[in-house]
Amino acid sequence: MKEQKLSPSAEARDLKDLENLSGNIYLSAVVIAKRSNQIGQQMKEELSSKLSEFASDHDNLEEVHENREQIEISAMYEKMPKPTLVATQEFLNGKVYFRLPDETEE
Repeated sequence: MKEQKLSPSAEARDLKDLENLSGNIYLSAVVIAKRSNQIGQQMKEELSSKLSEFASDHDNLEEVHENREQIEISAMYEKMPKPTLVATQEFLNGKVYFRLPDETEE
């Protein structure tokens, strides 16, 4: 996942902006939540794949050096903006596609 240029801390948002994009504040919240879950899952998979490189069945002297690399990777992911912040920004920038199922399908 490419690094986002967002602040890692939450910012106040105007609810009218969120509501105007979907026509319903609750729909906006659901879309952001679903996108946030997708981003979080993607980040988790990336972190797991990077950390799996360090998994070993035996102890050795290089473990201290590898542990330092693991800590650096983990720290990098901790400093990244939370998935909810990324999803909210994507939603506000119009980068999230969503649609409602047709009522006639039921």
